[in-house]
Amino acid sequence: MSALQRVFVIDLVHVYEVRPRTDKRGFDLISDVLPLGRLWHGGSNTICNAIGYAQFYSRSHDAIIRGYDDAGNVIETHQHNRASKEW
Repeated sequence: MSALQRVFVIDLVHVYEVRPRTDKRGFDLISDVLPLGRLWHGGSNTICNAIGYAQFYSRSHDAIIRGYDDAGNVIETHQHNRASKEW
């Protein structure tokens, strides 16, 4: 695969990270495809809300959503292909 093809493929996949905030006040949803780069989610069902937002925002694109713990380790990964209807 050429460098141009790799760039094209990367543009078609939305990549999101759900990371705990350093101030312990919820989680950040981080991605280059978000209008502001990151969103803060707090309150009840924080992680579910962040994942739901990423799923909705990427409904017409392939997407990868990775959840991280406090140490920066990936603890969960969701992958969606736009051809499939389910997550």
